[in-house]
Amino acid sequence: MPEPLKNVYSTALVKQLSVEVTKEYAEFDTTSFSELVLSNDWDNLELKQRMRRITETLGVCLPAEYARAIEILLPVSKCFSGLGHMFFPDFVEVYGAEHFELSMKALAEFTSGSTSEFAIRPFIIQQPEKTMKQMAKWARSKNEHIRRLASEGCRPRLPWAMALPDFKRDPQMVLQIILSLINDNCLYVRRSVANNLNDISKDHPELIVDIAERYLGQSKDVDWAIKHACRGLLKSGNKRVLALFGFSKTEHIQITGFNVDSAVKRGNKLSFEFVISTKQAFLGSLRIEFIIDFMKSKGNSAGKIFKISEGEFEQASKEVFKYFSFKPISTRKYYPGKHQLTIVINGKKMASKPFQLT
Repeated sequence: MPEPLKNVYSTALVKQLSVEVTKEYAEFDTTSFSELVLSNDWDNLELKQRMRRITETLGVCLPAEYARAIEILLPVSKCFSGLGHMFFPDFVEVYGAEHFELSMKALAEFTSGSTSEFAIRPFIIQQPEKTMKQMAKWARSKNEHIRRLASEGCRPRLPWAMALPDFKRDPQMVLQIILSLINDNCLYVRRSVANNLNDISKDHPELIVDIAERYLGQSKDVDWAIKHACRGLLKSGNKRVLALFGFSKTEHIQITGFNVDSAVKRGNKLSFEFVISTKQAFLGSLRIEFIIDFMKSKGNSAGKIFKISEGEFEQASKEVFKYFSFKPISTRKYYPGKHQLTIVINGKKMASKPFQLT
């Protein structure tokens, strides 16, 4: 079984942090710091709770003057990375609201060690125009980590982060920043831009299709970003975006030999197969997907779509053999009862069959 993520914040990390802080601040009370962080309920705290515990204890044990605390933490942060670094930008989020300029400099420094994408969001909510002006400056940085922060930090629906409701309603301030980065020379940045555009597509689908039509064909890098940005629209069967990527024709397609296991036990695999064929010379551009309508706890069902493949198929028929695992996962709970599997070609539902989950 994999190690829980929360264990990144370990006793060893707390000890290392004490050692590094003491190098910059000799008066640091390492005993009190460790006792406060690792108090009786430490083992019960989850990842973000442990991170916040470290942040708030630093706030108690470091000098009360914010500028002095940041002066100490900046060199200390160089000794940490990844999740084990996240309490540095979190310190800015908790204590830096009244020190905008210094906090922006600190977040730019800290973001290379892990990311400041979560810590910047309260500043956006409290001072949107001022913070987004700073983000626009970051978008022109020579440092790809800082350019990515300019995009990732203003995603309207960033996972595991507070949402930005104003940007859900009107994403224009976001678009001004991320469209300037859509042809960035760093994939790390372009991926963030694509994810941001995909966020926006959930609230403003036609706006993102307009952007896709305008930008597609400028370069391979831009084309990749646009395709990745439109993945949610492709899944939802948006006709304009399907046509834009060549997945519009289904009239010549037939589905035959469609078989699905009649029943599957939780923990096992559901197998299914089908043949895609045409009377024309070749199948052409296809996006092949399937939907499973899952039984929910209250007896209703909800569909989720899964991609099989896509591409240009030069043959006149294609056999597909596939399975879906009902092995338990943390993000989905399976309930016994009647389910349904549907084959989708280029956004069109072509064939369906029921099965039982036992």
